[in-house]
Amino acid sequence: MKSFKVIAITHKNFDLSELGKFHIDELNQKELLSNLKSTLGLDELMYLSTCNRVEFFIKSQEDFSFSFFKKFFEYFIPDCNDDETYQLITKTDVYHGILAAEHVLKVASSIESMVVGEREIITQVRNAFEKCRQNGLTGDFIRLLIRHTVETAKRVYTETNISTRPVSIVSLSFHGLKQLQMPLDSRVVFVGAGMTNRNMLRFVQKYGFTNIKIFNRTKENAVQLAKDFGAEGYGLEELSKLKDGFDILISCTGSEGAIVNADLYDRMLNGETDRKVIIDLAIPNDIASEVVEHNKVEYICVEKLRVISERNLKERAKEIASVEEIISSALEEFIDRHRERAVEIAMREVPEMVKDIKNRAMTDVFANELQSIDDESREVLEKVISYMEKKYISMPMIMAKEIMSKHKP
Repeated sequence: MKSFKVIAITHKNFDLSELGKFHIDELNQKELLSNLKSTLGLDELMYLSTCNRVEFFIKSQEDFSFSFFKKFFEYFIPDCNDDETYQLITKTDVYHGILAAEHVLKVASSIESMVVGEREIITQVRNAFEKCRQNGLTGDFIRLLIRHTVETAKRVYTETNISTRPVSIVSLSFHGLKQLQMPLDSRVVFVGAGMTNRNMLRFVQKYGFTNIKIFNRTKENAVQLAKDFGAEGYGLEELSKLKDGFDILISCTGSEGAIVNADLYDRMLNGETDRKVIIDLAIPNDIASEVVEHNKVEYICVEKLRVISERNLKERAKEIASVEEIISSALEEFIDRHRERAVEIAMREVPEMVKDIKNRAMTDVFANELQSIDDESREVLEKVISYMEKKYISMPMIMAKEIMSKHKP
């Protein structure tokens, strides 16, 4: 447990634009995170990136020294000097051991989120783990922790009212769109075909918008998403050829830089001069700042939701106490699970050792004696030995668990 640590770069201490420096495109995650794991000498690594946080779950015997963080930050900001490294360290939240495990539970239960009670985080944590597992980055400890974390988060959302009035990034942004009272025949353009835009599409379609086009780097994904919602799907390169114009632009991709710059936006306008609505749900932003600054737009972005999240935090403060009780109980359960798992791992060699002792006894130590007994006696003897072998294999684990239950710290 002591070797588990978390590096958390979140909305609490960083501007959302700064978080973008630590975002890794999904297509590049395997290579870049594998290199990071190797460079820092980590045993296990899990990477979590959402609209308001980037976190690294780490299993490593290495101390988090200045030289460690120097390598870590230089990986994302190559020109980072010593002074900048110190500044980044002071802004970064770092957790160790039990406190790190508790932090993961809190993140998945949404009480660390910019918008408390957003249920998306549990899916984001699960998907982030699965991606890192497939990329060969995680191991037994993080697997055990995330499984327990997901179980705990489900309890939180079932047993408390933390999310009874959903105020996720998607629902908040759609609420902002509704307040603008756009006509239902408005031309809606989506950029990106990920889960956030899928969720936004549900709101948009349910509200009554029907003129919808979806653009995505992988055209097949855009076409499939469009098919699910009765829209039209295109490749991202076709966005510059948009002839019908648009009234509402909704974008959320995993790009490491702006998707829509000033030149592309001008082409999309196709000569139109009326005010547009832009909803940018990506971190870093998909819409270049000059687009917002130099055009007539109603702009909704993640950064602007900070005020709402603070208000929601106050409204849901009474629920946080109930959530923390569940997390406290879950943390104790995980400590027990981790200790049991540590014993299981330590005793993996016991079965082979017992079998090796049996084989040596039969083929070496008592070989001569066994030759002198009849087949029936030999059969009985082998049954007795096999019975004892099974008991010797199972008993140490049973006894170890009993000892742990009687001597909990």
